[in-house]
Amino acid sequence: MCAGNKQGDELAESDPTSKTMRAAVLAAPGQIRVDEIALPEPGTGQVRVKLEGCGVCASNLGPWSGPEWLTYPGEPGGMGHEGWGVIEAVGQEVEDLAVGDRVAALSYNSYASHDIAEAANIVKLPPELADQPFPGEPLGCAFNIFERADIHAGQTVAIVGIGFLGALLTRLATDAGARVIAISRRAYSLDVARQYGAAEVIPMDDHQKIIDRVKELTDGKFCDRVIEAVGKQWPLDLAGELTGERGKLIVAGYHQDGPRTVNMWLWNWRGIDVINAHERDPQAYIQGMREAVKAVAEGRIDPQPLYTHRFKLDELAQALDATRDRPMGFLKAIIVP
Repeated sequence: MCAGNKQGDELAESDPTSKTMRAAVLAAPGQIRVDEIALPEPGTGQVRVKLEGCGVCASNLGPWSGPEWLTYPGEPGGMGHEGWGVIEAVGQEVEDLAVGDRVAALSYNSYASHDIAEAANIVKLPPELADQPFPGEPLGCAFNIFERADIHAGQTVAIVGIGFLGALLTRLATDAGARVIAISRRAYSLDVARQYGAAEVIPMDDHQKIIDRVKELTDGKFCDRVIEAVGKQWPLDLAGELTGERGKLIVAGYHQDGPRTVNMWLWNWRGIDVINAHERDPQAYIQGMREAVKAVAEGRIDPQPLYTHRFKLDELAQALDATRDRPMGFLKAIIVP
């Protein structure tokens, strides 16, 4: 596992009597500072989690780039929503959770040493996952996308974009009995797709060449399911071209850089069902996280090789740059406080 300037393999021990915590702040476009702030107390129905880490999400890249609509500085710990750790304090009216429970949290200020989460947005981690990183939100997202995609044995599934999410979906679709065609611009990602079960891999370089190759592999029928997991215009265009008649196009990429155009003539002609697989209901996220916990604990899916880069909290800027630039071997960055 790679790192930034420091290895970050050992978590610093904090003073249990301390009334302060550390939190990263987006101070300006492309600028992060780490502040010492008051340690918050959980309110009714809430818990405070001492974070072991937080995954870095590509959705952070919009705020990181400095869009005109965003104001600075951001909230302490803001943008971080893939945290996991140990419950340190419990508010009133919280049941079935206790100090010392190791958990994954759906909370929103987790680029920090601690975060507050609603008890309803917490998933316990079993002993089988001890000492393993567990960014619950993106793992749950993969399971929710898979469910929305309605993938079955015997289908041909194309996955456009093989990063952390694409690799997980490759494994899930393969285990369901589907034939997966993985498409990615990076040779490293295609190697990962093979390891996670892809039957065919295609470099994402030439638009028409990809279409011709998938047409050849499917005897002209194209794919029953196509998952677009990039979040850019060209992969979305390509995904539509690869979807067969009465097939389903699943939009899993996070499209955050403006409006999109679609080939409605093609979508109409082929009778394509288009599914936006992004969830906004917190309980849908939590259900996906529970399914991910169960699958990883049972050994049905192994996300550990996908956590390729690890950074300290002070190195969040480097982690965001790596998430944007995707250096050789990059799939997923995690932050450890």
